[in-house]
Amino acid sequence: MSASFNEAQVRQVAHLARLNLSPERLVEFGAQLSKIVGYFDMLQELDTDDVEPTAHPLDLTDVMRNDVAQDTLAVERVLSNAPDHDGTYFRVPKVLQQEDA
Repeated sequence: MSASFNEAQVRQVAHLARLNLSPERLVEFGAQLSKIVGYFDMLQELDTDDVEPTAHPLDLTDVMRNDVAQDTLAVERVLSNAPDHDGTYFRVPKVLQQEDA
């Protein structure tokens, strides 16, 4: 492992991550960050010259249907399944309360 994090660097990373770490945890996290960066150093040693760059390891296909205009449902048919309606509107229970002004 070539990279080693000092306490100030770990404190800065913790600040960016909005973490309030004790001094003991700063030391612990510093060691963990050093190991993580060490793994990246190991990956840098791999020969990837013949590896094609990819954004995803699997072939992805679009499973969405084509966006084709279709006839809309009649209001009466839509409202026929509604437990309660007022004219052409669904009536639902209140979920927000009004505050007194």
